[in-house]
Amino acid sequence: MAMLSGKVKWFNNAKGYGFIIEDGKPDDDLFAHFSTIQMEGYKTLKAGQPVSFEIIQGPKGLHAVNIASLLAKPGEPVKETHAASEHEPEHAHA
Repeated sequence: MAMLSGKVKWFNNAKGYGFIIEDGKPDDDLFAHFSTIQMEGYKTLKAGQPVSFEIIQGPKGLHAVNIASLLAKPGEPVKETHAASEHEPEHAHA
């Protein structure tokens, strides 16, 4: 099975599931269960997080499995956070 890439649409930690959108297919929501997330410790996803995954046919539709974060290092903030902090010194000197 080929690895695909996409972004997390939303993920509910309390319920343990959410949905992923494959890149280039914004109308196809893929069910994502916490048990298929490949990471150490507490398995969770954040909205907008880039991920890689495979797709299988589940009983009620398509499921994303073997879900892995595409961030450089697990636990680091998403890139937008870094961009915002890089601009802070410019404002301080103004």
